[in-house]
Amino acid sequence: MRGGGLLVAGTTSDAGKSVVTAGICRWLVRQGVKVAPFKGQNMSLNSFVTREGAEIGRAQAMQAQAARVEPTALMNPVLLKPGGDRSSQVVLMGKPVGEMSARGYHGGRQQTLFEPVLACLEELRATHDAVICEGAGSPAEINLRRTDIVNMGIARAARLPVVVVGDIDRGGVFAQFFGTTALLAPEDQDLIAGYLVNKFRGDVTLLEPGLDMLHGLTGRRTFGVLPYAHGLGIDEEDGLRVSLRGTVRESVVAPPLGADVLRVAVCAVPLMSNFTDVDALAAEPGVIVRFVDRPEELADADLVVVPGTRGTVKALAWLRERGLADAIARRAAEGRPVLGICGGFQALGEHIEDEVESRAGAVDGLGLLPVRVRFAREKTLARPVGEALGEPVEGYEIHHGVAEVLGGDPFLDGCRVGAVWGTHWHGSLESDGFRRAFLREVAAAAGRAFVPAPDTSFGALREEQLDRLGDLIEEHADTDALLRLIEEGAPEGLPFVPPGAP
Repeated sequence: MRGGGLLVAGTTSDAGKSVVTAGICRWLVRQGVKVAPFKGQNMSLNSFVTREGAEIGRAQAMQAQAARVEPTALMNPVLLKPGGDRSSQVVLMGKPVGEMSARGYHGGRQQTLFEPVLACLEELRATHDAVICEGAGSPAEINLRRTDIVNMGIARAARLPVVVVGDIDRGGVFAQFFGTTALLAPEDQDLIAGYLVNKFRGDVTLLEPGLDMLHGLTGRRTFGVLPYAHGLGIDEEDGLRVSLRGTVRESVVAPPLGADVLRVAVCAVPLMSNFTDVDALAAEPGVIVRFVDRPEELADADLVVVPGTRGTVKALAWLRERGLADAIARRAAEGRPVLGICGGFQALGEHIEDEVESRAGAVDGLGLLPVRVRFAREKTLARPVGEALGEPVEGYEIHHGVAEVLGGDPFLDGCRVGAVWGTHWHGSLESDGFRRAFLREVAAAAGRAFVPAPDTSFGALREEQLDRLGDLIEEHADTDALLRLIEEGAPEGLPFVPPGAP
């Protein structure tokens, strides 16, 4: 096999395209297939920096890990990072090329990106046995089909067979499958090979009559019914979809080693980015992580995290409006732990000069760290390596703000004052030794008898999750049929389902 391919589309956003793509990649690589993931255009605030210094969606980095290949910009040539309801930063081949409104992007710019996107896909197909592509949203967004470069546009140009994933846990999956197919043009329908049911609970035999009827209506088969699997919320694309109040990140349920648990409250700031930074904390036995948006929810927290954000100034205003800024300041005065990451680190500083991101000019920070931040037009994209708390640390940086540290104790590239820490490094808590040392510091400052587990490996846990995704595909999908699709393309003679595209 060389240059085979498949597009995993979805009936809706969050239907499970990302994890299904990762699962297929992991299943294929375990069969000895050299496979790569691909998503032509991604809209996400959850991003990653490759070794060559390119910014891509973190979901594609996770899929590359599933495929056991190094992530590159080829795997996600266009990344859109929302800066508000109507505009996004456009990142092309890992580098920002400007801000653009949705109208401006879909009105012309998107079409100019089609050839580079297609070229990236073809380069991956030339160097891999198979490329598993992920779509975006739904392929039946009829208002956007003319400018589509990520769903049926790329499928038709590259002659990729398409499997449509539907989330049955939400209900209405048969209508979604039928309606998605019936709203596509005949040339697009020719590539819709069939369906994959995701997040099913219960007895699959009760579902089979519906699948048979769906086949009769569309002439297309269902390639599998994947059961609902807990604990697989890995590297979602959009932190805005995280339910706030009382939410705990899915993690391994294990009792604490010491007498106490540690409670971590993550401020759910606007335009929250790289919220997956706290996944490594949630993976620790006895650490409870939740996202909060009210000051009273900080009262019992042993650690408050102010996470990254695409809008530091907007996040500052939100923290103040909500009363969270005052609550965080009181914590700092009492010597109770606070951690700021990237935009959160900037917010904890004394002063911000921003003529780039918000164009707000001079803005006062929370004044908890001796740091002054100036926003530069050039984005910092890096993969730093260092040491903190006596342990080696790796991370990645994605920010326009340049921090001038004027005091405190060094902490990664930022600083520490008492129990307040700040750094631009995303992903640092995935370094196991450092994470344990940091949690010991937090427990001591919080007065908790918490003991970090000595053997928790975040990397090993991530591999276990990816293997579980591969198992879901291997055990609950028709893998022989999927492999034929990847090698041979969509079957000939698939019937047209009226009415077709308007």
